[in-house]
Amino acid sequence: MASEMDEDKPASSGPRADPGRFVYGPRPLSALLPALVRPAFRGGGAATAQMLADWPAIVGPAYAPLTAPRRFTGGTLTIACRGTVAMELQHVAPALIERINSHLGRAAVARLRFVQAAPAGEKPPAAAAPRPALQAARAAVAGLPHGELRDALERLGRAVLARHS
Repeated sequence: MASEMDEDKPASSGPRADPGRFVYGPRPLSALLPALVRPAFRGGGAATAQMLADWPAIVGPAYAPLTAPRRFTGGTLTIACRGTVAMELQHVAPALIERINSHLGRAAVARLRFVQAAPAGEKPPAAAAPRPALQAARAAVAGLPHGELRDALERLGRAVLARHS
């Protein structure tokens, strides 16, 4: 009788007693994937990933370099853009929401929220090249020690050279 009971009961000893833990050998990839992809899909799942990937096609070439989707939660899409672009996008928001939803194939976006920030790919404006008057004034005071007198003479030289240029 005891042998019949032992046959019905699975063996609980051995290296694979806990299905989540693999003592001997490498873990299968299927056990690692959920932990790896969870952060990527936490903010809205596949709709967010598709919006990020297809953003230039959704908004078009005029707005793609000026905007970037930042967050999508609860039907609200947060878009990063400059202040002037945000004002323009507020006027075309209903059409933009319609384009996004038609691209996704369902009514996922209900509202747009704009934050003033430079899109990720946008570089800050390059510093203007020094003007010839500035270069000449700096060259004229190059031999003087650093200090207030040197700065004042450089500003005076720039003003004089700028008037005569």
